[in-house]
Amino acid sequence: MKNLKHFIKGIIIGIATLVPGVSGGTMSLILGVYDDMIHAVSGFFKDIKKNFKFLAVIGSGGVVGIVAFSKIITYGLDHFHFPVIYFFLGVIFAGIPVLYKEANKGKEKGKKKTDYLFFAIGVILIVVMSLYNGTIINLAGSTGIFNFIFLIVAGIIIAVALILPGISTSFMLLALGLYDITLNAINHVQLDYLVPICIGALIGVIATTKILENCLTNKPRPTYLLILGFVLGSIIQVFPGLPIGLDIIWSIVTFILGYVMIYYMSKKYSD
Repeated sequence: MKNLKHFIKGIIIGIATLVPGVSGGTMSLILGVYDDMIHAVSGFFKDIKKNFKFLAVIGSGGVVGIVAFSKIITYGLDHFHFPVIYFFLGVIFAGIPVLYKEANKGKEKGKKKTDYLFFAIGVILIVVMSLYNGTIINLAGSTGIFNFIFLIVAGIIIAVALILPGISTSFMLLALGLYDITLNAINHVQLDYLVPICIGALIGVIATTKILENCLTNKPRPTYLLILGFVLGSIIQVFPGLPIGLDIIWSIVTFILGYVMIYYMSKKYSD
């Protein structure tokens, strides 16, 4: 039963990684599996059997979520753009209280007003990235060894978004100019593109997880405030403008639905 629960959470996390502005890391925090995932990766060799089993269940759920819902999300964004985007905005807003609660855990003595500088830095970094969205040279359409190396490097960069709550994996793909190409590669199972991206992501996760774990252990408040800044900054990137006509009603409904769904998950399924 516990494995099934983790598998379903993996599916939800996988779906979240497909959406620009929605962080799979934030979703794993909301679902109560983030710390376990970080510890399982950083301390993998301390209990290989247990950690492998946990990561395999979560990971396989994530793969199912990505593969099964990539076409659905593409269709929804193409045909119901505003309601779908506002649903995702509801999801993002619902994650803010969870992150703020994490940032304010612990003793009052360790809290400093200067910690909020990290929040400001997080917002500024995401805003700057959104201004330069797509300006990075895109080598994904080329062929040969240079293309392979580029995709591995891109995967390493994307790995930061995979493990760091508040930074959307899809947002990072957008910043690299790879979002549409990656979604198309998933839909059509283009292994020559997906394999090097996954290799790079694996390298990046292994290389950065220990650093992140130390930050969350030793400096949890500044780290979570930085993450919270990432989340609020990403709203600027996701916001599609104001809908018109019937889309106004549907967008309000989907926003509330997204918010309530994540709020309910954070209360009921975080254990």
